[in-house]
Amino acid sequence: MIILGIETSCDETAAAVVVDGIQILSSVVSSQIDVHHPYGGVVPELASRKHMEAIVPVVNEALEVSGIDPKQLDAIAVTQGPGLVGALLVGFCFAKSFAFALGIPWVGVNHLEGHINSVFLEENPPPFPFVALLASGGHTSIYHVTSHTGFDLVGQTRDDAAGEAFDKVSKMLGLGYPGGDVIDRLANKGNPKNIAFPRSFLDKSTFDFSFSGLKTAVRRYIQKNMDTYQEQIPDIVAGFQEAVVDVLSFKVVHAAMAKGCEHIAIVGGVAANNRLRQKVRQEAGQKGLTVHIPSMELCGDNAAMIAAMGYHYLIAGTESGLCDDVYSRVKLK
Repeated sequence: MIILGIETSCDETAAAVVVDGIQILSSVVSSQIDVHHPYGGVVPELASRKHMEAIVPVVNEALEVSGIDPKQLDAIAVTQGPGLVGALLVGFCFAKSFAFALGIPWVGVNHLEGHINSVFLEENPPPFPFVALLASGGHTSIYHVTSHTGFDLVGQTRDDAAGEAFDKVSKMLGLGYPGGDVIDRLANKGNPKNIAFPRSFLDKSTFDFSFSGLKTAVRRYIQKNMDTYQEQIPDIVAGFQEAVVDVLSFKVVHAAMAKGCEHIAIVGGVAANNRLRQKVRQEAGQKGLTVHIPSMELCGDNAAMIAAMGYHYLIAGTESGLCDDVYSRVKLK
């Protein structure tokens, strides 16, 4: 089954062609980082306008790179939510219209499920069941995954998502957007032991997260050291990153042990963080657990994961109709 995937949930316009949910023929991503960088975060109205400008060229490029003629497509999968409503509507309406014109089925896909299934686009994917940590700018959750469409929410953030905390701390320090990438690189120049920020484990027997207190601790440190903090920025971001990574790695390994799973998946934009990848592999290895992390290009928002997830929807008999609409928020259950 040849599926065209489309993703416009936030600030990346993406299209991909995937066969049978596992073989990527093309994956094209048009980033808006330069557009949103001056504002320190994504401006929804600007994101929507840029999606409108990019959607046709990006889809055309994905089809051209794949060598697939639109008439050869069996279906279209598109992100339905969660995300920014204006941004989602651009891709959703395009997919709906394109599928109608071609006379082929189409299906709206849950963005979070797409991220979790991204590990199946790599070699040696985890067997079911496994535990997945989904960490991104908008979500930080742990799921017990029993099938391609079976997700049991184990724990989630009670306030800020991990990626959101990275972006906000980066903005506090004047480092720009996106914060995750710049902090990941700059932390290598600092010593995480020089500034000890709090670890918000909440209750160590549970799997929920909280990063708002850590974010506030960084702000207070900056305020108390206004004259000297600029010289300490590498140590500040190294200490902050270590505090986030310590909590994420502890919780996901603890969840895997509690659920009796031998395999862990780390997905979402924050999965691209090098220190997180290193820490989880280290702690999981000590427990005899295997860690599965997508390649860097599949950690961030992309359409290949949407096409892959759409394949599993379609073979299960799920299709979308012309009256279906997008949604901004949803929880996997």
